[in-house]
Amino acid sequence: MAKKRRPQTQAAQPRTGNTPVPVVGARQPCPCGSGRRYKACHGREASHAAVELVQRPFEGLPGEADWVALRELVPAATVELRLKGGLPEGVPSVTLATVLPMAWPALRRDNGAVLLGLQNDTATGDLSRDLADTLQRALTAEPGTPVAAGRAAVDGPRLQDLLDTEAPFEPQVHTGFEFWVENAENATGEVAASLERANAAAIPTVRLAGLDAAYWCETPEKNHLRWVMTVPEEQLLDALARLHAAGTSSLGEGTRLVGSFRAHGLTVPVWDLPSSMGAAETEKPAAALAERLAAALADDSPLTADERRARGGLTSRQVTLN
Repeated sequence: MAKKRRPQTQAAQPRTGNTPVPVVGARQPCPCGSGRRYKACHGREASHAAVELVQRPFEGLPGEADWVALRELVPAATVELRLKGGLPEGVPSVTLATVLPMAWPALRRDNGAVLLGLQNDTATGDLSRDLADTLQRALTAEPGTPVAAGRAAVDGPRLQDLLDTEAPFEPQVHTGFEFWVENAENATGEVAASLERANAAAIPTVRLAGLDAAYWCETPEKNHLRWVMTVPEEQLLDALARLHAAGTSSLGEGTRLVGSFRAHGLTVPVWDLPSSMGAAETEKPAAALAERLAAALADDSPLTADERRARGGLTSRQVTLN
C-alpha cells in the first residue's frame, strides 16, 4: 500500500486588490497598512493558499483514474506526454514515470529528453501545480542533469495548462525500472546493482485490457484487483452495496470485494484474488462485473435494509491514501 502523503507549507505572495503584499515576519505589522500583525492579516491568507488541498488534482486531464493509479498503486510505469503547442527545441520527448532514481522529481537525459517523476512528496496542496512547475524547470535544465525539488508559485500553471488535454493517456506498465537508463541491457557495476535492487522490491502489476484503470497485482499470499473509478463516491458505494447484498460483487469463486481506497478524490475498490488467478484470468470476470456495476449505478431506488448493512461494511473498510 502506498504511503499517505501530506502537503507541506509554502510561502505565498498575498495581494490586496491588484497589488502584491510583501511577505514579512509573522509578528511584524502587515504591509497592507491594516495595523494588524502579518500573521493575523495577509499572512493568514498566504498560509491558507499554501496548504489548501486540491481534492482532485488530475481532474480535467485525460486518464484521470490512471494518473491516480500511477501515483499511488503502480510501481513501474511510463506514459508519453504531449504538450500544448508541441515540444520545445532540443526536447525530443516528455515521459511521465512513476518514480525516478534517487526519487528525483525530474530528469533531463543527455539527449535532451525529459522524464517527470510522479511519486514524489510535493510542496503544496495542489499536486498538479507542483508537477507543472517541475516539468517547466526540467524543460530548460541542462541535458544530463536531474531536477531538484522546488516550490511552485501559488498562481503558477497546472498540468491542465501545459499538457495537450486532447491527447490520449496510455500507460505502459513495466516489470522493472530499466526505463531509468538508456541501454539498460548493457548496464554494469553500481547501475546494474541499483536496478536489481529496485526491481526486486517492485510488486508485479498488470493493467487489465479493455477496462479503465483496473490493475491486477501479485503479492506473496494472494493477488488483488485495484480498480480506480471516477464515479462519485456515494453513488459508487451504493452500487457496490447493491451488488454485495445480492452476492454478485465478487469476481468468481475464491474472490471477494474487501474494501476500497480513497485517493486524490477518487474511489478505488479492491478485490482479493486467489494466488492462482493471474491477470489474464481476471479480465473476463472483471468485464462481467463492470456490466453488473453499470446496471447497479443506474438504479436510483432507495437501498434495502440488507443493502444499507452492506454499504456500512464497505464504508468501514475504506482507507485514505492521501
